[in-house]
Amino acid sequence: MDEPQFLDTAQGRRLAWHRFSGRDPGVVFLGGLRSDMTGTKAIHLEDWARRSGRAFLRFDYSGHGQSDGDFTDGCIGDWAEDAAAVVSALTEGPQVLVGSSMGGWISLLLARRMPDRVAGLVTIAAAPDFTEDGMWADWSEQQRRACMEDGQVALPSEYGAPMIITRRMIEDGRAHLLLRAPLALPVPVRMLQGTADADVPMAVALRLLEHVQGDDIRLELVKGADHRFSDPGCLATITRAVEEVLMRA
Repeated sequence: MDEPQFLDTAQGRRLAWHRFSGRDPGVVFLGGLRSDMTGTKAIHLEDWARRSGRAFLRFDYSGHGQSDGDFTDGCIGDWAEDAAAVVSALTEGPQVLVGSSMGGWISLLLARRMPDRVAGLVTIAAAPDFTEDGMWADWSEQQRRACMEDGQVALPSEYGAPMIITRRMIEDGRAHLLLRAPLALPVPVRMLQGTADADVPMAVALRLLEHVQGDDIRLELVKGADHRFSDPGCLATITRAVEEVLMRA
C-alpha cells in the first residue's frame, strides 16, 4: 500500500491521508473511535470509488492510525477539527461524507459547522453524543469518580486492549452534543444500522431519525448486522447508499 501524505493543521496536528482525483462530488470517509483509514469499510469504498472514477479521501484523526499524537490526548472536538481541516484543505466543493460510528457524529458536526461543503451524508451505526449517552449515562458511580478524580477510566474492549477514556473527552463531548437542539439536514441522508449492534443500539438510530430535520432522510436497518457492518452484504449496502446519495446530491 502506498505511503500516506501528511497535512499540518492550524491546531498543530499532523494528519495522515490518502486521496485520489475523480468526479465530483467527492466522497470522504470518516472512521470510528480508535479505528483507522486502513479498515475494511474505508478500503472497500476506495476500491469502489476507483472503479467508478469518483474522487475519494480517507484519513486518520490525530492519535489514530498513522497520524501523529496520542489517542488519550484527543477528544471529539479535536477530531472534528481534524475532519474539517482535511475537507477544507484537500477537497474542492461539496462532498458526500461517509461516517462510521463516531465518524457519524463527526459528519453531523461538519454538516452543522460547514454546510456549504457537505453534499450529502451516509452514516453507519452513527453514534452522536456517545460520550454522554453511551458512556457517562451507563457508567457506575465508581467509574465516574475515577474519570473525574483520576482523569481517566479504562473500559474493556472486545477489539483489543482496554480503551482509556479521559475526563477531557467526557467534558469536551458535552460541548458537542447534537441531540439536544434542532439539527437541520437539507441534503440527502442515508443512515445504516445493524439490528445486532452491541455498541450502538437501534434506539440510537431511531432517536437520530426522529431528531434530524430534512426532506430526504432515510434509515435502513440490516437484520443481524453487528457494529463492524463489514461483511459482503453490509459493504454492498454501504455502496448502494453512497450511490443513491450521489444521485440526489
